[in-house]
Amino acid sequence: MKLNIFASGSSGNCLCLSSGSSHILIDAGISMRRTETALRAAGLELNDISGVLITHEHSDHISGLKMLIKHYELPVYAPHTIANRLRGMLPDIEPCLRIISVGQPFGLGSFLIRAFHTPHDTDESVGYRVEGGGSFAMATDMGHVTEEVLEALTGADTVLIEANHDLELLSDGSYPIYLKRRILSSRGHLSNESCAKLAHYLCEHGTRQIILGHLSRENNRPDLALSAVRSQLGGLPVELHCAPPLGGLSLAVREAAPCCR
Repeated sequence: MKLNIFASGSSGNCLCLSSGSSHILIDAGISMRRTETALRAAGLELNDISGVLITHEHSDHISGLKMLIKHYELPVYAPHTIANRLRGMLPDIEPCLRIISVGQPFGLGSFLIRAFHTPHDTDESVGYRVEGGGSFAMATDMGHVTEEVLEALTGADTVLIEANHDLELLSDGSYPIYLKRRILSSRGHLSNESCAKLAHYLCEHGTRQIILGHLSRENNRPDLALSAVRSQLGGLPVELHCAPPLGGLSLAVREAAPCCR
């Protein structure tokens, strides 16, 4: 499996997973033009994409979706409540929508995909676990780590998890109090410290590649996020990466050896 992250953060979120001739997008939070350009750099076109999985309806995850469905016949996969929100925001999306059940695996090309709930400040928000020549799981936009999230991420070869903010930068920053409280709430975003604890647990249970994502431009820096996680991981064998808010990150999702699980 090949992973290409095109954007991860408050300015937009979009990634592509490939396995053989199967290719999917998770989120469409950047412009169609940027998506086309990023795919071409990876040797792909939007016509190669089998479907788009949506995590939730916030603009940094769907801002490019209107143009994508206008110019391409792309199926859009989302749970029921998220799909209803998309209907209200994008009236032309109905023919493209494919409703999925959270917790119930479904096939898409050579992938087996399962959505799971993440605790965020919207009516429904999900992460995804994808199997197919390795296993990949992602969970961003969550205020805390639930048992459902932990179960879905555990044992995945490569994981993308949120390291949204440094607590000190957020506390001392210019955000209004109400926004700081929202970010720090149980339905807000994960701090570097919370991300580090999650990363440690996952590495102890077989994950060998961890990507830190959805970093705040105002309240975090890659060096701070990476340092916080490394301090928790100690000598655990893991590749650690930080997804850029703009630009790309390409990785092979390699299945871990049985002895590492």
